[in-house]
Amino acid sequence: MKAIYLALIALVVFTSCENSGKTTRILKESVGNINNLQLVIDNELWNGPVGEIIRERFAAPTDGLPQDEPLFSMRQMAPEAFTGFARSSRLFLHVSIGDEERIGLNKDVYARPQMGAVVEAFTEEGLVNLLSENSDSIIQSFKETEIRERQRRTNIQLLPMESLVEKMGVTMKMPSAYRFVRENDDFFWLRKNLKSGSTNIIVYEVPLNTIRKDSAVADIIKMRDTTGARLMPVEEGGMYITEGAYAPYLFERELDGNFMYVTKGIWEVKDQYMAGPFVNYAVMDEANNRWLILEGFVYAPSEEKRDLQFELISILKSAKFKNAAVK
Repeated sequence: MKAIYLALIALVVFTSCENSGKTTRILKESVGNINNLQLVIDNELWNGPVGEIIRERFAAPTDGLPQDEPLFSMRQMAPEAFTGFARSSRLFLHVSIGDEERIGLNKDVYARPQMGAVVEAFTEEGLVNLLSENSDSIIQSFKETEIRERQRRTNIQLLPMESLVEKMGVTMKMPSAYRFVRENDDFFWLRKNLKSGSTNIIVYEVPLNTIRKDSAVADIIKMRDTTGARLMPVEEGGMYITEGAYAPYLFERELDGNFMYVTKGIWEVKDQYMAGPFVNYAVMDEANNRWLILEGFVYAPSEEKRDLQFELISILKSAKFKNAAVK
């Protein structure tokens, strides 16, 4: 049985504090666009089976988008080139043949914030096996790092959201670039304009019996379509609905300690050439006898949508519930 263990790469720079006599670790600030991954692997491995499994797993299509866009935008470099500024990348995957078999997730090694994964094995076959067995956990760590970074950028300038807390009993950290389209007692709609299109967040609630465990997908689609027809008017008699030809993805997760369904799919305006991805969080709020619905959707016909969707997910994940019942 192969031994797999976590290993820590150590690159520590110390400087003396004149007054305290203590040592302080000095790390540069990490760089890179959201969901960019630096691959550190020699060309021979990259062009063979090891590179194939990396591309298969780390460049797999992102869930819930109308066109294929990879989980990560990847750039490959040889290990000898991974020095200086190249080590500032926020995400890196270092893969090599060596004298031991190991896989490690290493935080803030060369820069901050940073997440690096190191995979080493005796043979190419060993690397393929390690990557096949552990890619999901590595991807999860990378995505969690990127969510935190996206939220950090959002926190620089936030939109005041007191009315959402008062009316719906939930807080969210919303970038100041968003504006209220609709704001009342039972429905909130916020939008950020893009060069072509927009990103949107909507918040509303439905009774607990609206979504049943044995028919969750069908119930969520029906709920979305009913809400879209009633509260989201479209010009020329169109209707905002779930795209029928594209089966949504459904996941069970938690948000702020509450069970939720996460649905990813495609929305469209019936009989019009308008469509895009959506991410729907249906959060069970038993204290208030409701499902709180948090949804983000993108309309950007001439742009790639992966990172737009990712920003919406980072906003939805920032939601926190008030303890007391709101109604």
